[in-house]
Amino acid sequence: MATEYGQGYGLDSGPGFPGSTERRHRLPAALRAPVEPRTWLELTHVLLSLPISILLFTYAVTMVSLGAGLLVTFLGIPVLAAGLAGCRGFGALERMRARGLLGLEVAEPEPLRRNGPGAMAWMGAVLKSGASWRALLYAVLHLPWAVFSFVVAVNVWVLGWALLTYPLWFWVFPVYAGQDGIQLYGDETHRIYLDNPFEITVTALVGLLFTIASPWIVRALTMVDRLLVHGLLGPSRLASRVVELESDRGVVVDTAAADLRRIERDLHDGAQARLVALAMDLGLAKEKLREDPQAAAQMVDEAHGEVKTALQELRDLARGIHPAVLTDRGLDAALSAVASRCTVPVRVEVDLAERPAPAIEGIAYFTVSELLQNVSKHARATWAGVEVWRTENRLMLQVVDNGVGGADVSAGSGLAGLADRLDAVDGILVVDSPAGGPTRVTAELPWRGEHVR
Repeated sequence: MATEYGQGYGLDSGPGFPGSTERRHRLPAALRAPVEPRTWLELTHVLLSLPISILLFTYAVTMVSLGAGLLVTFLGIPVLAAGLAGCRGFGALERMRARGLLGLEVAEPEPLRRNGPGAMAWMGAVLKSGASWRALLYAVLHLPWAVFSFVVAVNVWVLGWALLTYPLWFWVFPVYAGQDGIQLYGDETHRIYLDNPFEITVTALVGLLFTIASPWIVRALTMVDRLLVHGLLGPSRLASRVVELESDRGVVVDTAAADLRRIERDLHDGAQARLVALAMDLGLAKEKLREDPQAAAQMVDEAHGEVKTALQELRDLARGIHPAVLTDRGLDAALSAVASRCTVPVRVEVDLAERPAPAIEGIAYFTVSELLQNVSKHARATWAGVEVWRTENRLMLQVVDNGVGGADVSAGSGLAGLADRLDAVDGILVVDSPAGGPTRVTAELPWRGEHVR
């Protein structure tokens, strides 16, 4: 259903995002790769992985084997806990190495959760921590991969540069080795050397191919290192989800507290103050009723007007808490009512075969309401549009206007608070607002199942 309020509604295709200031290079990426700092950092990571992995593997296997063997005595538990704690320490070192050489940012795993003070509580926390056992698994799995990647990277890298620079050093063979060049084949009857200009040129070209390919081979090898570090040395998905839910719960609590303060302020400064004045006016009218009935009647008439104003303020306050039209008739009617109060013409289009859960419906209503308020106050637009539809198990909202643009969630505006509210229910807010407009704000909410009213 589409409802249009006012005239002049249209959708103009606005300009895109400003052009990026990406640096342009004269050489293509394939030719730049062998000399780029990133390539050398990744090669350094591969070269360091072998000695570090040998040390880590030796430590982990020794401590865990010793601890497991001593479990028949009390000494096995502290030895095993010390081994796992050491693996966690090596894990912190590996995260730092990945951050410095690979540019990979991995958060620290979940901290130890002790049940109390003392060494026994610490050992129990280490043994029960999933991060400790993931660090041990990293120590075991990383050694064979470090050996493989070291061998491949060193051979490919050395072979490429050796063949590429062969025209510069092939004279070493006849001068110091007593042969004409690199020997490709030799037996009792004849030998084949790379010694004429054509063969030397072809050798250098093959070396160029190996040199160009070696950075990409090393990069592919380090991708496995990235996966190991991210998957085994970072926080688990469950722990990350718990932290996210705790943060969202804090946002919900703060939002609810702010709403309660706003309601209390609106009641105190609006309807409550007006009702207090109304009570005083009625008291004065009661006192003058016998002495001056005409003046008392005039005061009662003024009080009647104050009652109407107070009722309107209470209705507006109730609409700000949860409008009755939303409960009775759904998003289509509620958003149409909001659009009718906007200062610019607004077209509302709601394409929903059924209604979402009440909580999601309320969040959707207040999201559109706040976005239209921003259009009225800040956009300097001449039209706006609201679209609501369902995609699988998600409720989609979009508010578009042809205003001046420049809206930014990261600027700490009301959009940032709105994004936090949506994030608290696993929602997403995307703002596309280039300078000069148009502004397009898209919100995505979980559907949260069907319900019967």
